[in-house]
Amino acid sequence: MDFSIDGGIGVFQIDDGKANAVSHSLIDFMMNGLDQAEANAAAVVLLGRPGVFSAGFDLKEIAKGPEEGARLVNRGARLLHRLFGFPMPVVAGCTGHAIAAGGFLLLASDTRIGTQGDFRLGLNETAIGMVLPVFGFELAANRIPAAFQTAAVVQAKLFTPQDAVHAGFLDQAVDPEMLQKTCLEHAAALCEMPTEVYGRQKREMRKGALARIHASLE
Repeated sequence: MDFSIDGGIGVFQIDDGKANAVSHSLIDFMMNGLDQAEANAAAVVLLGRPGVFSAGFDLKEIAKGPEEGARLVNRGARLLHRLFGFPMPVVAGCTGHAIAAGGFLLLASDTRIGTQGDFRLGLNETAIGMVLPVFGFELAANRIPAAFQTAAVVQAKLFTPQDAVHAGFLDQAVDPEMLQKTCLEHAAALCEMPTEVYGRQKREMRKGALARIHASLE
């Protein structure tokens, strides 16, 4: 795991050496990095490890029991809520598979660039017997086109990177060697916009969804 700021862009290198599970340590790492970015940057970029962006919540933590699982999911929801309303551009570089909470990290980001390859992106909660929390429905309704919502949310369809562009998880899919460069170029271009206005426009446009997610966390 690494976070650095260069040229006004805060870059997260998310790599736990495994599946990049959304664990307590990953949440702490990202929250701390977002604090630094909010004080010292004008945009942020999220990059996964080669082959996987994130495989979802840490199943070892969830297996400890309902209380432990709920605590992790609620903390993850707070991270997603913060990303979704973050007061500056958020660019995600999807380096491979993005499942469940990994898919929600993409939906919570503003611009999503994926790597082409034999990867799957989407929300598998129905397939594993889980009803989405409020944040899941809100992010899906806000970012997934209506024509894909039943397949993506209800039927747990997983998409190739190219199909994920149409389904709302990605904005673009590029060759692997171009991913980081493309993400940084998008972030640099977005840095040219007035940051305060960008953040206000984003929060106003997503105000209803942000309020409903926030209310579900109280």
